[in-house]
Amino acid sequence: MSGSTFTIRLLGATAAVLLASACGSSTATPGTGASPTSAATTGGALGVRTTSLGPVVVDAKGFTVYLLTADTPGHSSCSAQCLVYWPLVPAPAGTTVPSVKGINAALAETKAISGASMVTAAGRPLYTFVKDKAPGDVTGQGVKAFGGTWYAVSPSGAAITAHAASAPSPSGSTSTSTAARGGYGY
Repeated sequence: MSGSTFTIRLLGATAAVLLASACGSSTATPGTGASPTSAATTGGALGVRTTSLGPVVVDAKGFTVYLLTADTPGHSSCSAQCLVYWPLVPAPAGTTVPSVKGINAALAETKAISGASMVTAAGRPLYTFVKDKAPGDVTGQGVKAFGGTWYAVSPSGAAITAHAASAPSPSGSTSTSTAARGGYGY
């Protein structure tokens, strides 16, 4: 993805968050098979949705939110190349991250390596995955890339380490073979 495409995608995501916040948008998406358990959002940024992994934190569009095991509390290690595949969950502009009904984890913000503000849950920086194509998808679950393993985030802020029974890995092979090919598989 070129730099301008990434910038446009990031600007589009920011605009969507602001629009959802202004409109009081819900994370519910009809016909997805995954049901939201909370329509509350952080400025349009977060909610909870039931997936094949159980309840997970989702972004304003209902997409699964992930953490990277290589990150440390309050610190994102995701480089610009990493953010191409794992876009950060942007923090709401000009305010602190509010609590969200259904999410027990303390929500806050930190800065990505790029300098952009992003949301954290229980101190862990939050991301989405570009290969999740519909709300409720969990294709990033267990992927080994960018120095760690990616896991969906539970409402308590913990990594959900179980694998979805029916969710294939992004490359169509197992996470183990993705790691054996160098960890990226993109």
